[in-house]
Amino acid sequence: MRTIKLAIPVALAFLFGLFGFAIQYTARPWASDTKELISQWSVIIGGVAWVLGTYSLTRLHVDRLRKREEGWGYSIFFFIGFGVVALASIHNGGRWFLNAQVTERSFYQWLYDALYVPAGATMFSLLGFFIASAAVRTFRARSVEATLLLIAAIVVMLGRVPLGEMVTGYFPRLTDWLMKVPNTAARRGILMGVSLGTIAMSLRIIFGIERTYLGGRD
Repeated sequence: MRTIKLAIPVALAFLFGLFGFAIQYTARPWASDTKELISQWSVIIGGVAWVLGTYSLTRLHVDRLRKREEGWGYSIFFFIGFGVVALASIHNGGRWFLNAQVTERSFYQWLYDALYVPAGATMFSLLGFFIASAAVRTFRARSVEATLLLIAAIVVMLGRVPLGEMVTGYFPRLTDWLMKVPNTAARRGILMGVSLGTIAMSLRIIFGIERTYLGGRD
């Protein structure tokens, strides 16, 4: 019985994996229609995932309030914010979100412009201090690679501010070269590595080598 339970999901992963590869390399109308159908189902599944995520997050904060865990006071603000934004999005300035897009003068848009955007900017500005602290520790010239990274960082920073151009006009040019050539090459190499890793993991799942999605069972 256990073997059958393991064989069924592995067989489904094999069949659907091969089918997914096939429609990508088939120039037939039915392949395009199938990809469009799969894309639509992905949107539907994503919507269901949002509902499940909302339920899970709500249950987490309810349990935290019930048990009076550390930081339970923040859960109150979660429910206040969630309720206010939900009601504002539903009302949408009296036009109701099911019948119209978000209006520019609605309370929901005001919440986004006056609260969400400044809060996001504040969060990222605070991250700047952590980034600066990490940069100080990382850019210590303890090796050749660290020295090159330090020099490149200094050149890029000087090339992005008016002070560097005032010192010499070569800083902006060198910065552009560093961003377009070495940086682009490294980024593409990382993307290629991620792509190869994704292909390898996909093949492992299709051929039943990787079975962690079954709950860690072999």
